[in-house]
This record gives sequence, structure tokens and C-alpha cells, in this order.
Amino acid sequence: MPYGMGLRSVRVRVEGDSMLPVLRPGDWLWVRRGAPVSAGNLVVARLPSDPSLLIVKRAAWREGEDWWLESENQRASGRRDSWDFGAVPPSSLVGRVVLRYWPPPFLRAR
Repeated sequence: MPYGMGLRSVRVRVEGDSMLPVLRPGDWLWVRRGAPVSAGNLVVARLPSDPSLLIVKRAAWREGEDWWLESENQRASGRRDSWDFGAVPPSSLVGRVVLRYWPPPFLRAR
């Protein structure tokens, strides 16, 4: 669920288990819109089958101009990434994750 979509950065709340153990449901992320993306970065993208939904994935590699996006947890129920829909064009990328700001490390359950 994004907040501030008209701004240069947005806040996004993680839902689902597809990015475990790196990100957990309930984590809040600060995302810089239009930031340069490199292989290995965490990104927020529009789901190709429903552009109104946002997904958080790892930009694994480039295929030509497009990005291959992968989940950290391939066994997660409901996981959707490039293994399902293929590489996505740069126009599908909302931005690069720059910070997980909630919960802070000392409050994060282990």
C-alpha cells in the first residue's frame, strides 16, 4: 500500500512472505521514485497483470532493456515474479528501495 505517489519518494508497506527473510510482512520501506536501478537492488514495480498492484522484488538482472525481478522466497504462497510473467520494462519500475524504516532493528522480531 503506497503513500505519496505524486512525490519523489513513497512509503510502501510489505505484505506477504515472498521476500522473506530479507523483508517481512509489516515492514515499511522508503522508495525513491525513478532512482537508478542496478542488479541486486530491491525495487517496487507494478504487477504486469494488474498495474494497480505494487510488488517488492529484487532486480536480479537485465534482459536487454528489461529487468528480471525475483522473490527472495520462491516457495511463498502467492509469490509472483519474473518466473511467472517474464522481464518487465523500466516503465513498470516505481522506484528503488532505499531504506526499511519500520520496525527499527531493535524492535524487529527475530
